[in-house]
Amino acid sequence: MPGFTGKTVLITGAGAGIGAAAAESFAAAGANLALNSVSGSAKKLTEKLTAGGRKAIFAPADVSRPAEVKAMIQQTVAAFGGIDVVVNCAGIVTGGNVEETDEETWGRTMAVNATGTFLVCKYALPYLRKARGVIVNVSSLVAVKGIASRAAYSASKGAVLSLSKAMAADYLGDGVRVNCICPGTVLSPSLEERIAAEENPEAAYQRFVSRQAMGRLGRPEEIAAAILFAASPDVGFMNGANIMVDGAASL
Repeated sequence: MPGFTGKTVLITGAGAGIGAAAAESFAAAGANLALNSVSGSAKKLTEKLTAGGRKAIFAPADVSRPAEVKAMIQQTVAAFGGIDVVVNCAGIVTGGNVEETDEETWGRTMAVNATGTFLVCKYALPYLRKARGVIVNVSSLVAVKGIASRAAYSASKGAVLSLSKAMAADYLGDGVRVNCICPGTVLSPSLEERIAAEENPEAAYQRFVSRQAMGRLGRPEEIAAAILFAASPDVGFMNGANIMVDGAASL
């Protein structure tokens, strides 16, 4: 596991799933953590980590709101003196094709997934530039492969992937690396909730598994391992990369 002792890592969407797994992994690697969620879910994880002797703060914010993002960045800098790594995990999943997607759903999906990533990067970059730091953006398999009934979600995650490559080009001279992770379907709490809400949860679960070439869903910890790899100074030559962690679903 790469070491991040003394490094400050800001993780959005850290309350559950991939974000929470990444937080646990960075904590084990010695990082100082600013854990974000729009609800109080990341607060519980913060309390767990600090009780175990880790350095962590809860940094609440709706990443689609500029004022809240600015406050989150300032809170992190005030607590730890700077920012070395930003991990953008915050996101929402919405369903439907273009005709089934209303304007409100489209707008909210883009606001959280795409604009939220943009805003966090925008306001963190002055500190990342000083640290010659790293951004790791969590996109999705849907950014590179068409999946039915995911129009708004696919568009938003495609924007995250393209934005990541644009930023990698823009900040080469500043020593800021930007990499992207595209997970396949991961058995996260949000997916478990969606499956449980189905009329036939078992059939719904098998439907998700059936589209995975490896015959199983991913685990949050597997995506977290890729995030730490992408952020590690051990792979400092990796910049503008898109790492597919999708169980071969994109083949």
